[in-house]
Amino acid sequence: MRNADTRVRGLAARAGGWSARHRWAAVGIWVLFVVLAMGLGSAAGRVDVKDSDQLKGETHTAARIIEDAGIDEPASESVLIQAREAGGKATDADFRAAVDAVVKAVEGTGKVTDVTSPYDTKTISKDGRSALVQFDMRGEADTAGERVEPVLKAVEGVQKEHESLRIEEIGGASMMKTFDDAFGDDFEKAELSAVPVALGILLIAFGALVAALLPVLLAVSAIMATMGLMGIVSHVMPMSDTANSVMLLVGLAVGVDYCLFYLRREREERQAGRDSQTALRIAAATSGRAIIVSGVTVCVAMAGMLFTGLAEFEAMGLASLMVVAVAMVGSVTVLPALLSLLGERVEKGKIPWLHPESRLRRKRNVNRESRFWTAVLKGVLAKPVVSVVVAAGALLAVAAPALGMKTQNLTLDQEFGDSLPIVQTYNRVNEAFPGGSEPAEVVVRAADINSPEVTGALADFKARAISSGASRGPVEIKLHDAQNLAFVYVPLVGGSDLDKAGQSLDKLRDEVRPATLGKVDGLQAPITGQVAGSKDFNDQLAGAVVPVFAFVVVFAFALMLLSFRSLTIAITSIVLNLLSVGAAYGILVAVFQHGWGASLVGAEGVGAIITWLPLFLFVILFGLSMDYHVFVVSRIREARLRGRTTKDAIQHGVVTTAGVVTSAAVIMVAVFAIFGTLSMQSMKQMGVGLAAAVLIDATIIRGVLLPAVMALLGERNWYLPKWLHRLPDLTHDEAAEAVVTPAARDDEGEPLRV
Repeated sequence: MRNADTRVRGLAARAGGWSARHRWAAVGIWVLFVVLAMGLGSAAGRVDVKDSDQLKGETHTAARIIEDAGIDEPASESVLIQAREAGGKATDADFRAAVDAVVKAVEGTGKVTDVTSPYDTKTISKDGRSALVQFDMRGEADTAGERVEPVLKAVEGVQKEHESLRIEEIGGASMMKTFDDAFGDDFEKAELSAVPVALGILLIAFGALVAALLPVLLAVSAIMATMGLMGIVSHVMPMSDTANSVMLLVGLAVGVDYCLFYLRREREERQAGRDSQTALRIAAATSGRAIIVSGVTVCVAMAGMLFTGLAEFEAMGLASLMVVAVAMVGSVTVLPALLSLLGERVEKGKIPWLHPESRLRRKRNVNRESRFWTAVLKGVLAKPVVSVVVAAGALLAVAAPALGMKTQNLTLDQEFGDSLPIVQTYNRVNEAFPGGSEPAEVVVRAADINSPEVTGALADFKARAISSGASRGPVEIKLHDAQNLAFVYVPLVGGSDLDKAGQSLDKLRDEVRPATLGKVDGLQAPITGQVAGSKDFNDQLAGAVVPVFAFVVVFAFALMLLSFRSLTIAITSIVLNLLSVGAAYGILVAVFQHGWGASLVGAEGVGAIITWLPLFLFVILFGLSMDYHVFVVSRIREARLRGRTTKDAIQHGVVTTAGVVTSAAVIMVAVFAIFGTLSMQSMKQMGVGLAAAVLIDATIIRGVLLPAVMALLGERNWYLPKWLHRLPDLTHDEAAEAVVTPAARDDEGEPLRV
């Protein structure tokens, strides 16, 4: 077979061909794009999501009222003073002395305002053993954690002087500082370690330093460019730190994967005896096209997050969409140019002990096939029915726990367990003052906040909040006369138990408010706070599930139909992806909700899954799983079109892609698993969920279920109804093989359209 016989067409092939012919121009344009994106993004600055835009519903209304009034709510802090012995009381002389010492110490820092004594505000527990000194931090609430250190040290000083009492501080600022100290550095180390981990795995996969560096460098450059673009785009749709972290995670995963697919195919073609130019053309037409199909599918999946109506999700979706698009474009443009420039030098920095047999394989001119997957495929294809029943049954069993999934925003003790001292303080405060650390906040706006009618309604609300059983008090009211606003703080019965606290919130919203504040004409009284925010978030997210699910599934189906011109392939792709996501859900519920095997991943069974994770995982996994699916099915289609039987094509496609899929999966699993080592349970859940899903997808789904299902379907894999033949043809021409085989034909003798 002559190299000149190779035909290529399509966007990926044209882009790769142009880049290979104009390699310096392609590299220069890419570098210029990255530099310009970073420069413009830095100059524009990043606009982050405002608290008032985070949610819809009452939480959003309350935030808007506060923002429109120009009120900057300070970060509130409390100091718990508690007798260690059962007989100790707040009325004891040493207890009073400690309270006075705390008040004097925190005021002396000059960092606080509105310090109140528990003897004035009646913030003394029912058993008389505990009391709260309350105050606000000066300055903006968002940065209070940076200024709370002197206050914490002052409280520690009082604790040393009164060892018979427990004196501990907790509040928005101190929790913010604790969060930053415990998690900020941890998260940064995880982000930084992801790149060397990926590089190490690529070194093992390729056995050469230059070949391993290319995917990492391209992924990192795509991430850098996207960071700049995020700054520009944020002026239209605000971004966030969470979106930035998710973008890095997704960008590294897909960026490395796409380059790995392309580089492996080019390497494989050269090992088969083709010259570098022909190898590049084949890689562009095959792997390049698979990258575009996969990339567009991932982008569509990420776009599903834009339908949630939640600002944080919209930011994550747009950021992820951009980094995937940038990585996809880079993989089919600058990568061919770099490979053309490097030529055989892509094998520089070879590590001999990793692949001592590589020289022998090049001499034999054979493709590198996995012995393990060859053996697995032999059994799968010999008994496809048994394989489908066993594999699908196992995955359905793994997915079964997901039917009882419970979602909620995790409380501080659920997020960190007992690993941090402040968590113990949080639990003590909630035990002594149920709901006191996370009270509901009623934002009351009236034409005249001091009118007798409004004043009476506020008093009624305060009394009924306690008599209804929603709160045990004390209910605090803060007036802002100039803005005609009042803030009512209501500790909810249930405290850190969000289910019980949610029931108390419902009483306030559905019973107490209508009977009191609701009777005043023109008065607004939305109820916000952590419990309210969690409920509003859950409600909005639940309403977004159906449209997001429908959008992602329908568009993914359409893309697969157009890319492979097969109704069967499109349907099986969706079903297999859903099965993979379901299995990931089941593992999450089993480990983190029920605690089965949680210690194996350094986690705890916290009784719930973080609210945002199921939808986030669905979108991310549905997109990323298409990487492997498109790549494997593309190779099967190529082999079938070149004349192999369906069974032979399946075996050829799976075993020849096994190496690259395994390498890509190991990188993804390793990167995601890093996030499973972080301190926060929510990050552990995300890391474990993503890693488990990718592992399942790359092994059971692609190595067993996909070939078994395709073997059972036979020629029906390529079925396309005649009325769909008018659809655009986005397929690519096959690559030439070393041995010419007759063109495949259907039962009527016509050339097979695969």
